[in-house]
Amino acid sequence: MATVEVTFTPLPAHVRTARLVAAAVARRSGVDEALLNEVRLAVGEACSRAVEAHQRHCPAEPVRMEMTDQGERFVVVVSDHAPAASGSSASLGANGNGAGPRGLVEVSHEEDGGNGGMIPAGFGLAVISGLADDVHVSSTSAGVSVRMSWPSAITV
Repeated sequence: MATVEVTFTPLPAHVRTARLVAAAVARRSGVDEALLNEVRLAVGEACSRAVEAHQRHCPAEPVRMEMTDQGERFVVVVSDHAPAASGSSASLGANGNGAGPRGLVEVSHEEDGGNGGMIPAGFGLAVISGLADDVHVSSTSAGVSVRMSWPSAITV
């Protein structure tokens, strides 16, 4: 059960690096080549959301990404330290089961609202739920954590 941890300054330019690192670790963990683009896109969405939250609330704090090979699953957790309005959590299956209305993830997190109606709250999280097999979002007063996983061909 190997784990790779990456922390990075909350700048949009570092999201690309996070995507590339996640894809490389996923490949090494045995994730099928056909799923690597989904890993890259989902990690990019989660990291972009975290970078935006940090830029608004705590620009000096790094964004944290943890990638773990759990045998039959490759797990990525992207965490921010931006303050949340109130705690909540949601879990999704591959088809959005367990999500809120219309299959969208609902997270009461300050930066997800107040967007002038341009992008629905939780939109990035809904995109992630379509890319990863299993998604769990945890929101506390300490920040938001997005946990995503994909099947891995290599068992340890």
